[in-house]
Amino acid sequence: MHVAVLLTAEPERAAPAARRLLSGALARTFADWRRLRGDDPYAATRAELCAAFARSAWRHHARLRPGAEAGVLARLSPQERLVIVLRVYEGVAEEQAAALLGIPADRVRAVCHRAMTALRAAAAAGGGDEGVAGGAGAGAPGPAPTGRAA
Repeated sequence: MHVAVLLTAEPERAAPAARRLLSGALARTFADWRRLRGDDPYAATRAELCAAFARSAWRHHARLRPGAEAGVLARLSPQERLVIVLRVYEGVAEEQAAALLGIPADRVRAVCHRAMTALRAAAAAGGGDEGVAGGAGAGAPGPAPTGRAA
């Protein structure tokens, strides 16, 4: 559910589009369950979720209303959100993300770089402390740093 919320950039407590995306992806995964025998069901559901989001991305372009609550990912285009969620939050390899999205790996790299630059700029401008990805350090979405030495 969290991945769907990140993709749609809706507030988590009221996320009808995210719920629709997730239920559709789970239904399609369940329908193909016998065909998926040895495969990872999480990866199959993630692929279905990303495909459904990509097919309907024009519906999920954030339309920020005055006073509306939105996270930092709402500032990104749907393709940028999809790449950031796959690469940063889900930890999918660049080549695997490219295959999943049907675009070249160079394009995934460029979109990821552009989106990360926009997120860092938003964090530097003071807009990176609210929303779904707030508090992740250096403007990067995802879980908080673990405190390991770099």
